[in-house]
Amino acid sequence: MPASNVKLGYVLSSEEHPPLDLVRNAARAEELGFDYVSISDHFHPWIDAQGQSPFVWSVIGGVAQATKRINLITGVTCPTIRIHPAIIAQAAATSAALMPGRFTLGVGTGEALNEHITGDKWPRFETRAEMLEEAVEIIRELWQGENVNHEGFYFTVENARIYTLPDEAPPIVVAASGPQAAELAGRIGDGLICSSLDEEVVQGFEQAGGADAKTKPRYLQVSVCWAEDEATARQTAYKIWPNAGLRGELSQILPTPTHFEQAVQMVSEEDVAKSVVCGPDPERHVKAIQEAIDAGYDHIHVGQIGPDQEGFFRFYEREVLPRLDVRKAA
Repeated sequence: MPASNVKLGYVLSSEEHPPLDLVRNAARAEELGFDYVSISDHFHPWIDAQGQSPFVWSVIGGVAQATKRINLITGVTCPTIRIHPAIIAQAAATSAALMPGRFTLGVGTGEALNEHITGDKWPRFETRAEMLEEAVEIIRELWQGENVNHEGFYFTVENARIYTLPDEAPPIVVAASGPQAAELAGRIGDGLICSSLDEEVVQGFEQAGGADAKTKPRYLQVSVCWAEDEATARQTAYKIWPNAGLRGELSQILPTPTHFEQAVQMVSEEDVAKSVVCGPDPERHVKAIQEAIDAGYDHIHVGQIGPDQEGFFRFYEREVLPRLDVRKAA
């Protein structure tokens, strides 16, 4: 792990853990030396077995008070359908004021699973991308602290002014999982965030981002499931996170956990194990992180699937972080 600018993060999985546990886990990640946490913004879990989905902005307030150093990024929020971009602008500004210099707003085009709940039509990707671009424009304008009136194609803002602002506006990092989204992220984002490794997305982001694109952060989630033995880890990952084995656009278009439970009937334990690092071999965990770095990502957040977060923390403290430190020093 030779690059000194690489940051290692930890995933706060809102789909799996109640709010107090998320806050405690963030504090534990800070204690062990993780650079940042990424927290998901969901209304529903993917499947009922995951069992949770607290309101992310309340949890961020708790994390802000329970930590002093660690950074936080929303991974990611959708500022278009379920929540109007003006409200996201206020929520993010307050979060950044609570965590000076430590908050990043990660945004994306969303999933029907979370966004359909208000009864609005779930648009095709091209429309969602246009909505996201307009939403980011509104958010940045409101962060100037002036009165804003906006009559756009998708959103209206009337006589709105955000009074509580951080000293410096937080970065806006844009999610991408394909070439069109990569182009959008490069064009409007202060960084890139991905849920699966894809070198072509990084390349598309850099091509669209102009001369300074290579200096912008690129975030990637690496999903793992530590357990005392690989078989137990694979079983846990398959039971709790079978959606890792889904391919294509299903994760964007299925509207309820029930639909996901039906879809994952087609997924095998082996399918999930291809996407999730399972078991107690530290070199496999280090290899997954190194592959992310080699693909061009410089912020890698690791997500432990299942209830045994403390076991994961102890394993990383004892077996993984020292190996990463040695490679970094080398």
